[in-house]
Amino acid sequence: MLGMSDIGVLSAHLLASFQKELFTRLAEAGHEHLRPRHGAIMAYLAAGGTRASELSERSGQHKQVVGTLIDELERLGYVTRQPDPADRRAKLVVPTELGRDQMAQAKRIIADIEARLARQVGSDRFASFKAVFAEITTRS
Repeated sequence: MLGMSDIGVLSAHLLASFQKELFTRLAEAGHEHLRPRHGAIMAYLAAGGTRASELSERSGQHKQVVGTLIDELERLGYVTRQPDPADRRAKLVVPTELGRDQMAQAKRIIADIEARLARQVGSDRFASFKAVFAEITTRS
């Protein structure tokens, strides 16, 4: 039991537990090369593609970190870089078929995890927790 730990410790424990289950189950579904760091891209990637600068902003990661992660995901076959039709000078990071499969699998697994947590504490309490957690973690 964590006792009266502060919100930082509790958040870290929740994230670690969540990531462990998510990435273990993704590996079992054929995505064994992905690591939690790749979530900074895959969790914020739109199906039609997203600019690296937007991924940096959404994830809170430095642009160089995002660039390195995109390079890794491109080598692993999860994303490609394509010209942005709205601005040919810019590139979009677009999920490949493998990337889209990972995104669908992650969505399903996350729904399973959340459903289990809602059963554990009650659906109303879990919905309230998510709402409050979202409110206090929204960046200004």
